[in-house]
Amino acid sequence: MTALLLIILGGLCAVAYGIVTINDVMRRDAGTQRMQEIAGAIAEGAQAYLRRQYATIGIVGVVLFGLLAWFLGLKVGIGFLIGAVLSGMAGFIGMNVSVRANVRTAQAAAQSLGAGLSVAFKSGAVTGMLVAGLALLGVALYYTYLTRIAGLSPASREVIDALVALGFGASLISIFARLGGGIFTKGADVGGDLVGKVEAGIPEDDPRNPATIADNVGDNVGDCAGMAADLFETYAVTLVATMVLAAIFFSGQTDVGGRNVLETMLLYPMAIGAACIVTSIIGTFFVRLGSNQSIMGALYKGLIGAGALSIVAIAGLNLVMFGGFSTRFTTAGGESFTSLSLFLCAVAGLVITALIVVITEYYTGTGYRPVKSIAHASVTGHGTNVIQGLAISLESTALPAIVIVAGIIVTYGLAGLFGIAIAVTAMLALAGVVVALDAFGPVTDNAGGIAEMAGLPKEVRKSTDALDAVGNTTKAVTKGYAIGSAGLGALVLFAAYTSDLNYFIKNASPTQYRFFQGVTVDFSLSNPYVVVGLLLGGLIPYLFGGIAMTAVGRAAAAVVEEVRRQFREKPGIMQGTERPDYGRAVDMLTKAAIKEMVVPSLLPVLSPVVLFFVIQAIAGKGQAFAAVGAMLLGVILTGLYVAVSMTSGGGAWDNAKKFIEDGHHGGKGSDAHKAAVTGDTVGDPYKDTAGPAVNPAIKITNIIALLLLAILAHH
Repeated sequence: MTALLLIILGGLCAVAYGIVTINDVMRRDAGTQRMQEIAGAIAEGAQAYLRRQYATIGIVGVVLFGLLAWFLGLKVGIGFLIGAVLSGMAGFIGMNVSVRANVRTAQAAAQSLGAGLSVAFKSGAVTGMLVAGLALLGVALYYTYLTRIAGLSPASREVIDALVALGFGASLISIFARLGGGIFTKGADVGGDLVGKVEAGIPEDDPRNPATIADNVGDNVGDCAGMAADLFETYAVTLVATMVLAAIFFSGQTDVGGRNVLETMLLYPMAIGAACIVTSIIGTFFVRLGSNQSIMGALYKGLIGAGALSIVAIAGLNLVMFGGFSTRFTTAGGESFTSLSLFLCAVAGLVITALIVVITEYYTGTGYRPVKSIAHASVTGHGTNVIQGLAISLESTALPAIVIVAGIIVTYGLAGLFGIAIAVTAMLALAGVVVALDAFGPVTDNAGGIAEMAGLPKEVRKSTDALDAVGNTTKAVTKGYAIGSAGLGALVLFAAYTSDLNYFIKNASPTQYRFFQGVTVDFSLSNPYVVVGLLLGGLIPYLFGGIAMTAVGRAAAAVVEEVRRQFREKPGIMQGTERPDYGRAVDMLTKAAIKEMVVPSLLPVLSPVVLFFVIQAIAGKGQAFAAVGAMLLGVILTGLYVAVSMTSGGGAWDNAKKFIEDGHHGGKGSDAHKAAVTGDTVGDPYKDTAGPAVNPAIKITNIIALLLLAILAHH
């Protein structure tokens, strides 16, 4: 019980940090009346969008809650509810802080670059710590209720199903928030740029552009609330999947070296999360602008500090929980490893995180070859910019894949499938400080927009532009981290699916798990139904991404028509004598995003269910289970490449435009700049809608497969 209390205390530390930091940010100067009016319009639009989005998700959620409670029991339904509510809370609170911190960042940037950095990062850290803290608290408190108050056995099916449902609740919010927010933000960004920059020749965030408030609203609902829900889900799902594996692998091991091994292994992933929350909080205090004025360097100080401290903290955990590094464990499947192996797996997870961050920065940072090559290609026209951008997006998949492959080989060699799970848990344990880097992005982007619209001095815009350029890179880095951890996390979920399936088949009898009696499953590639599952699973990320891109195109086209209409009907807008109708674009995009997000979001939810029952009708239960398992692998495989390609390629396109705007290849207004704007327009829905939304799609497919097994086992 002491270990559980300390884990819960770790989660509460994150919430306490969030409350203290919110108060600190809110005390800062909010600037002039004009700045506050602009910030108020952004906040109002963002809140209106999220309220409508959550109302729509709520309808779907109520139906799913009822179905889960009916098929699997009330405790499972409540688990789903907890995951959904906490995921929504993390995004909503973080977004509300961001839309208030943007104006304070702009005002602070008027004093100094360091002051602007401090306010923007602190507001991002609120979102980051709430993501980690609420996810850990949700899993830990519900586990405590189920095992300590309800009196269920830690490895019982009811506990496992309830925790899996909690992960599903988080996944549901994540896929809607990621997709809906992405459609909104990129519809506004692309539509506003096409008319404002390309046709009217006015700067980005010019107050004369009717889409500019919608663009700033989109930054918050997409990159803040969307990313928060995404990584909340990845964090919670990874904890749950690792605990499911622990329950299966160590069931019945109640005393090894004087320890309850089952209980210890169930608590270990949560303990890693709690310890790393504390180290992440400490890491935020390392973020300081040095004498070289490197913003990225200042942010990396926090990430490196948190990572180094986390290694020490996890080593301490092993000493306390395992009595040292030489204790040996054996899983139900016969895999044997020591507590040192588990520690090394956790360290490997942190190393994978560092490598993915470095690789993503290389492909999206303005100082490196990929971005410079796209900028250089812009000199010869729009077509060559697009060709080079696509080439970089494809190339960018190689190094992350190699890192993940190496991570799988190393951690599997150390401690089998459970070792891979521990590595992913350690990766996600740094989510607090990594999400802080991401949420930093929309705050600085908004700060620049407010500075432009409020007519602040050019020196202020210079500082906010410097922060925003780094924000583009940190957003790309965070997406790379989210995708890498999601790919490995989904592999853990697949392991949970196959382990669960084997457990049900092995223990099936006329009175227990009757559906699985006599079932044999062949996962070999010579089985045509395995190939069918792989092909259909591989299709999902492509089809999902295509639908998402099409949705952005439709939303952007509507914004283009609306902005053109306002310019045509209100000629005084360009002269500054008439005020644009900002609310019209916000309302239009809100309706479009909510409408467009539903169908693609249901694709990964329904696919494994439909496939199972279709193949069962054709070839029987065994082949249906094999096909669904293969589908999960197919989704993981292509989803990883599609998501990395889209996010890194889109980030490179964006920063190639920024590189030219900094004065290279003719600077703003040049032919190269116009070509770069085209590339950025293509890259926007790539990096901020389709790519990131593939991430939760990978995991929700796997979660649905686990829940399908649970429902079939109960009936």
